[in-house]
Amino acid sequence: MAFGDTETQPQTQTPEVVQAKKHDQNGVDKVSHFTPTICVSDSALKFTNVLYNLTPAELYEHALKYEEGSFITSTGALATRSGAKTGRSPRDKRVVKDATTQDDLWWGKGSPNLEMDEQTFMINRERAVDYLNCLDTVFVNDQFLNWDSENKIKVRIVSARAYHSLFMHNMCIRPTKEELENFGTPDFTIYNAGKFPCNRYTHYMTSSTSVDLHVARKEMVILGTMYAGEMKKGLFSVMHYLMPKRQILSLHSGCNIGKSGDVALFFGLSGTGKTTLSTDHNRYLIGDDEHCWSDKGVSNIEGGCYAKCIDLSREKEPDIWNAIKFGAVLENVAFDDHTRLVNYADKSVTENTRAAYPIEFIPNALIPCVGPHPKNVILLACDAFGVLPPVSKLNLAQTMYHFISGYTALVAGTEDGIKEPTATFSACFGAAFLMLHPTKYAAMLAEKMQIHGATGWLVNTGWSGGSYGSGSRIKLAYTRKIIDAIHSGSLLKTEYKKTKVFGLEIPSEVEGVPSEILDPVNTWSDKNAYNGTLMKLAGLFKNNFETFTNYKIGEDNKLTEEMLAAGPHC
Repeated sequence: MAFGDTETQPQTQTPEVVQAKKHDQNGVDKVSHFTPTICVSDSALKFTNVLYNLTPAELYEHALKYEEGSFITSTGALATRSGAKTGRSPRDKRVVKDATTQDDLWWGKGSPNLEMDEQTFMINRERAVDYLNCLDTVFVNDQFLNWDSENKIKVRIVSARAYHSLFMHNMCIRPTKEELENFGTPDFTIYNAGKFPCNRYTHYMTSSTSVDLHVARKEMVILGTMYAGEMKKGLFSVMHYLMPKRQILSLHSGCNIGKSGDVALFFGLSGTGKTTLSTDHNRYLIGDDEHCWSDKGVSNIEGGCYAKCIDLSREKEPDIWNAIKFGAVLENVAFDDHTRLVNYADKSVTENTRAAYPIEFIPNALIPCVGPHPKNVILLACDAFGVLPPVSKLNLAQTMYHFISGYTALVAGTEDGIKEPTATFSACFGAAFLMLHPTKYAAMLAEKMQIHGATGWLVNTGWSGGSYGSGSRIKLAYTRKIIDAIHSGSLLKTEYKKTKVFGLEIPSEVEGVPSEILDPVNTWSDKNAYNGTLMKLAGLFKNNFETFTNYKIGEDNKLTEEMLAAGPHC
């Protein structure tokens, strides 16, 4: 079987059906279930043996036998290495700019979408297809995205490594036998030839890595990186394009649901506590990272979780710890050569160690991963400047403003050892994956919140009583009490007052939280330092938002004006 017809592929024909070979443990050929044909390449180098929708056990066998650096850990997970790339390569991600995307997509300043032309895409595609056709075997996964049955997307992943096939088996929604037999033509296809580099002398290329998306052809090509997260996030970018076309909002968020049916969305950048706070044993997990909000409610896009593992412990994250078992993939971790015990504190390969596992591995996951309309939209920020309140109630305009801002603050070390906060902004809390302009997602969010009566909240999980170095981190126990009060609805019943500069509504009391910390100015001994830091942060917000000020929302532009007015006033 050969891959990749370079002519435009028909999207309505049902693929021809052939039989693919597998091997038993003794190396004897055996016939698997039916496998769909994937179009013949122009080069027609050879017929490649396709391993189609293998089980985790089969993929373990292939990885251990043929992929150097693959091991079984003491808990049964498959540990593997992603090669030189241990994270995404955003500067090497490109989208074909053509009649389909020229006016729709977010291009230019601040956009993650770097353009390429169709000719260059086809050159890279041919390179990837020829490489895959040179292999003795390739892995093909046919799976789904989005638990909403009416808006399910069929995806096909063609890859060269068992590791990649198992990763996507875990991360996408796994079809039933009947669904697989009736799968038909995929809505989107990934050709992952990440073991093979792109040609650096090809137009638009800036390195030997290239992750290329062609919306009209419904294809993605990966060259020069074996980091599996490129596939996951590449498909998320696709959903960020396809779903809004259906008036469905795609979101980079965690999501859980209470026993009374109240849904909460959690947005937050790395280090804000999104995973920790959305994992609540008193509530059911709908998903940890990617969701859709339609006119029926919310749905998880994925079939699995992709958790950070650095410094993972059973005490802090018991659900993630227990999910790392047979069937899970561990990326770039270090372990004892003899016992195979993983050392999650070891950063020798990368700090970006990861685990990928099916969502069913989480005990309180809600299956199917769908829920009603959200009641609360929680924006998390780890404010290392120490001037944002622990919790603020937001109106719609403020929710849009802070959603587009996507703020948190990191603590960065300088050369002489002094540490100070550094503001980080990522539009919609996931700028790297956006396809449309951020204001389009924000306007959809505000509209859905207004229609369904959801409340917006800004929760600071960072510092109080001073910036990093002088103040202290807000206790997790206090933040959990705040989140509990949001879930229960009790936080809507208290009195509020408005802060200066940012104009945030802060509660007078939260059960289980000292009232004096609710207004950050009370916790600073040096009021002048507080005011100066507050104005500094406000200036950083305003400077960041200048990228979005000229973008019109709505025919009368009223929504834009309200959103701009909701920002800080220096």
